[in-house]
Amino acid sequence: MEGKTEGEEAPKLPEEKVELDEQDVALVEAALYVAGRPLDLKTLASITNMRSRRKAQSIARMLMNEYKRRNTALEVLELEDRRFVMQLKAGYSLRVKRLAVRPLLNVSPLKTLSYIAYRQPVLQKQVVEVRGGHAYTHIKMLKETGLIECRKEGKTPIIRTTEYFADYFGLSHDPKLMKRQLRKIFDNITRSTGAETRAENETIGAR
Repeated sequence: MEGKTEGEEAPKLPEEKVELDEQDVALVEAALYVAGRPLDLKTLASITNMRSRRKAQSIARMLMNEYKRRNTALEVLELEDRRFVMQLKAGYSLRVKRLAVRPLLNVSPLKTLSYIAYRQPVLQKQVVEVRGGHAYTHIKMLKETGLIECRKEGKTPIIRTTEYFADYFGLSHDPKLMKRQLRKIFDNITRSTGAETRAENETIGAR
């Protein structure tokens, strides 16, 4: 066997072709739609009684490409920890969020949660200093809903988000990846809000 010279890339093995059953595809799509949170390959495989996680991954990726091709308000994303989620595209969320049934949180606690998620692990004292005294009520509420956890390591508790938080909002369980995802979301919201404000101003100016 010839040795591989320095700098030469190892040959890539051909990917295994997987035959996809229409019923399995429909079940995976239904699972992603109903869950409203990221699902791992083990869960997707169990929905269709498949033993192969590779097949479940192939179906999820096929759906991801199909939704890209359709260019609809919905999208299927593959997270960096090999979980898949179906969600509304960011550009549509702001326009229809008031129609959501029983939102988990109103604006003020959501802002506190966003600060915790982006700064975690963060001292409770720091959260209160930034968000004000009402943050104590928010923290209690967020603990009760299972979105954050508090651990006392000294005089003041240290707050982190939970796995449920990551699943509920379709984020990675890895804190570093999560913070990058949050920064992208914040940037998209800022751009969308700015575009809507400019459009409103142009409409008012045209009257």
